[in-house]
Amino acid sequence: MNVKNTRNLHLICNAHIDPVWLWDLEEGISAALSTFRMAAAFCEEYDGLVFNHNEVLLYEWIEEMEPELFLRIKNLVREGKWHIMGGWYLQPDCNMPSGESFIRQMELGREYFQEKFGIRPTTAINFDPFGHSRGLVQLMAKAGFDSYLFCRPGQGDCPLPSDDFIWAGFDGSRIMAHRADTYGTLMGEAGKKIREWAQANGQQKDGTKSASAVGCVLWGVGNHGGGPSRADLDDIAEMMGKGEVNGWRLAHSTPEAYFEERRRRNEETQTQEPVVEKDLNPWAVGCYTSQIRVKQKHRQLEGQLSLTEKMLSQAVLAGVIEEYPEKELRNAQKALLFSEFHDVLPGTTIRSAEEKSLQMLEYGLQIVDQWKRRAFFALLSGQEKAEEGEYPILIYNPHPFAVEGDFTCDFQLANQNWTERYALPVILQDGKELPGQVEKEACNLNLDWRKRVVFHGVLKPACMNRFSARISMVEKKPDRAEGVSVSPDSILFDNGRMSVRINRHTGLVDSYRVEGTEYLGAEAFGLVVLKTDCDPWGMNRHSYRDETGRFTLMEEIEGSRYSGTLNERHAGLGKTIPSVRVIEDGPVRTVVEAVFSWQDSRACIRYLLSRTGTCFDLELAVNWAEKGRFLKLEIPTIFHEGSAFSETAYGVTAQEQDGDEKVFHRWCGLWSPDGSQALTVLNQGNYGVDFRDGVMRISLLHSAVYSAHPIGDRPLLVQDRALPYIDQGEREFSFRIQAGEGRERRRLICREAQLFQEQPMTVAAFPSGLGEKADTAVTLDNPAVILAAFRKVYGEEAYLLRLFETTGSRQTARITVSEAGRKAEENVKLEVELCAYEVKTLRYDMREKILTECGLFGKKEG
Repeated sequence: MNVKNTRNLHLICNAHIDPVWLWDLEEGISAALSTFRMAAAFCEEYDGLVFNHNEVLLYEWIEEMEPELFLRIKNLVREGKWHIMGGWYLQPDCNMPSGESFIRQMELGREYFQEKFGIRPTTAINFDPFGHSRGLVQLMAKAGFDSYLFCRPGQGDCPLPSDDFIWAGFDGSRIMAHRADTYGTLMGEAGKKIREWAQANGQQKDGTKSASAVGCVLWGVGNHGGGPSRADLDDIAEMMGKGEVNGWRLAHSTPEAYFEERRRRNEETQTQEPVVEKDLNPWAVGCYTSQIRVKQKHRQLEGQLSLTEKMLSQAVLAGVIEEYPEKELRNAQKALLFSEFHDVLPGTTIRSAEEKSLQMLEYGLQIVDQWKRRAFFALLSGQEKAEEGEYPILIYNPHPFAVEGDFTCDFQLANQNWTERYALPVILQDGKELPGQVEKEACNLNLDWRKRVVFHGVLKPACMNRFSARISMVEKKPDRAEGVSVSPDSILFDNGRMSVRINRHTGLVDSYRVEGTEYLGAEAFGLVVLKTDCDPWGMNRHSYRDETGRFTLMEEIEGSRYSGTLNERHAGLGKTIPSVRVIEDGPVRTVVEAVFSWQDSRACIRYLLSRTGTCFDLELAVNWAEKGRFLKLEIPTIFHEGSAFSETAYGVTAQEQDGDEKVFHRWCGLWSPDGSQALTVLNQGNYGVDFRDGVMRISLLHSAVYSAHPIGDRPLLVQDRALPYIDQGEREFSFRIQAGEGRERRRLICREAQLFQEQPMTVAAFPSGLGEKADTAVTLDNPAVILAAFRKVYGEEAYLLRLFETTGSRQTARITVSEAGRKAEENVKLEVELCAYEVKTLRYDMREKILTECGLFGKKEG
């Protein structure tokens, strides 16, 4: 047969199974069991049928719940009748997880399918996710995937030159890609879909054939499982018996077979497929914000898992922990990966599934917290016992660079102070007094006993840092410093490098200057309320811009009631306070608080203004009681004609200032037209933002109805009862705002974002004085390159260190690794060259004491 004249249509039988969505986990398990049973039976009965399925999670269920079925599937895989497809842990959301999370998805998939089936898929598949980060390309290529099969977004949302294309990553990596129309079929309608596809791609009106000589159709009942049906299989068998369908020869197949034939035909015909150099977005832009608690817990677990892995790795190198808890952390990792499922992280599940997902994230955080504590107290080794009257404050910095900042620690006085005098903590390091202040502690005990200190200091890299609090008894608690200028109209803060002016009539920021240059427009950080259509996906829109109102500053009486100082029901709570007020002020920082309202909702903003540096933090608490509304934090800048950028998975995306909703990770920002100035914003769990005319609006809340799915012109919601809406109640957010020279912002912003998410661990602790003190475990000399991961290679006596180039330009970085008992001159050093946005993995072998470049998963070659 002349292959050039043969037109093959690859039929890829599958059964998409959402573990949770409109149902809970138990029903998802049941659907997986019944689907796999029927698929196995059909594979055994129908000659030529190949059933394709991916996702470790579902195979783990089968292995645990029905081991006999698992053995049948293993036999079918050996016979080529069942194909392990995709090879990831599950189909995650492909926009919001970090680059490291995507690597974890692939790594667990690779390990499981290699161990259980001896299989290593080369086509990655994500049929159902709602968009795809360009950062995936490099990671898939380095994980051994050469092709990618997906469905969404369609041509109307994401125009592409062809559904068959070459997808290029940030670093220049390339893989083949195919966009399918849908991943499945209704029961008994597979034949209909195949005929319609063949008709649309068959003979043209002039009698010629369509240009494509190879195609694929995905079929099988999906979402709640199902897969092939007998009616479908008989219909397809009948079509195959006729030889061709509109010029196409049908064959049961696999994704790998489809891409291999496409690749071969391209080589034979010297066809160059179009190259796509962008994210595959947007679709379902409401998902960047729906169910914000899941998103925030997910981001928290990402950061805490990474931080704990670094601390444990450094503790092993220091010789203070004998064994790295790889199995325990693997459970936390699975909790993280489950939360990234493409209906969980986007926030489109029913309410009970949301609650179970939050429980699973908390489970992961409990594991991580336990081992982070173990690492911290082990790393206290060698610290001297506290001197008489000393309250040691220990801070472990897991990062390979020095960290300067304002640090907070709560501790307990040795005895309750019932005198009229005040116990004032003084903070020292190596005998030198540091700038410090006492602030309101977490508890509300009206007794001089519990202390919260805030001090400014510098942490050495990758080691334990010690500070001391000593108590000075003074006549009374010090008055607040006069570090701010308060007038009837404004509160002005100025530390010599940064000034911030807060309007006392609005509670918003009217000016933010760094080194004398203004960066903000008036009324910055306003809370804007917008209309939404109650669909958590936002299926039929690309933006949220229909404003319905804004939070405004509360009147003093209303604000005092909300703040709890004016409560007629309780004696002694009868004081009114201004709705914009200075609540902390000292040598380290000033904290200004403002309270707002809109209809039934309330909000409190705190501005944390440091005496050192040019950035400030914003903490926001929203008591949200609105239904069918969308909330954004509005940040007007001076860069009306500038450029917008934001972080994505191991990459940086240039964003259009068109007002459409964008997905981003830990930071976003605006740059001046010439790139000389910039304003950036860090966050701790937000994923949606829009840019327009120099205004940046970060998405906070999307109070849609759980799983309200638009279907044509049918009513979206029933109108005969109370329905639960998403994200009702109190939600909290944290941001860090930094402005300055544009090139410096690009060079430092990813490191700053990592530090904001993985903050050094602080504990008031009393060391035993035993053991040897650990030296700095690892250093990295280039701030444009971050140490994204430092963890044990699973199952091997080695550690992987992952570097990422963050600026889009070629960089050189020197990394140094230290181990217990080794002199400084014996430390292992390696100079690493990185291309633009390159992810490079290093392997530190504990036996051979060498540091080398390696594959993505850190495994020893061969």
